[in-house]
Amino acid sequence: MYTLESLKHGLDEPHKIFQEVNRLYYRRLRTWPYNRDGIDVFARDWDHLLILDACRYDMFKQQSSLPGTLESVESRASDTKEFLKANFHGRKFLDTVYVTGSPMLHRHRDRVETRFHDIVDVWREDGWDEEYRTVLPETMTEAAIQAKERYPNKRLLVHYLQPHYPFLGPTGQENFDLDRLNFEWHKLLSGEIDVSDEVVERAFRENLDVVLPEVERLFDEFSGKTVVTADHGQVIGERSFPVPIREYGHPGGVYADGLVTVPWLTYERGDRPEITSENLAGSDTSEQDEETARERLGHLGYVN
Repeated sequence: MYTLESLKHGLDEPHKIFQEVNRLYYRRLRTWPYNRDGIDVFARDWDHLLILDACRYDMFKQQSSLPGTLESVESRASDTKEFLKANFHGRKFLDTVYVTGSPMLHRHRDRVETRFHDIVDVWREDGWDEEYRTVLPETMTEAAIQAKERYPNKRLLVHYLQPHYPFLGPTGQENFDLDRLNFEWHKLLSGEIDVSDEVVERAFRENLDVVLPEVERLFDEFSGKTVVTADHGQVIGERSFPVPIREYGHPGGVYADGLVTVPWLTYERGDRPEITSENLAGSDTSEQDEETARERLGHLGYVN
């Protein structure tokens, strides 16, 4: 159902009306809660799954020199919240530890009901870089290594934030206002943000260049089967379908190739760990945690 407020918002920004038409097409008139053509990441065989946020397959293929076997797969989602719900909701993963730089699962924990052996929220306190307003790749790598040392017999799901905005490389630092609390991609369409598509793409590629060496560090640290993938892709001015509007970012429920075609790089080294499944007592969530999660998501470009 559409609220009066959402309809008014659509009239103020006609692009969103056309985007919703495309979303209805991809979601089969809202009968698909997510992209049912996408893979179930937990049904795949891996010991360590490293997620790059907003990393499309073609960009990864062009820039990555990581060892292993690369293929493309289709994600169940075109944004992180949808990815979490499509892969996590209503399921228990007591053989898995989730190490995440993203506050998204914490923020939407009432709508994404899941349970892991443990969740390491790197975005809390010391893991968050106040200058860049994100969790830096090297911080995530260190957290993943520590988690592996603490839980040697668990699958490890490691969620890096890059190449997602904020931009860490020289192009992003020079051309974008990194002090803003959110990044509204539609302003590239309206011209309110006067930056070319080529500059945006270069900034994204620089972010990918920053995170790939940290991924390779984990290849050297971990023994077993390690896989690199993405929760979703990213579009930069490409035409959508069936209404051929230009799109930026990663709108949920729009399953264009650039948004759901993601890498699946498999690398094997040494003996595989013996994985065990068991409960671990959960921790309480405070109001301060909730406010921190909301603030961090704003810094990452999410309005809500």
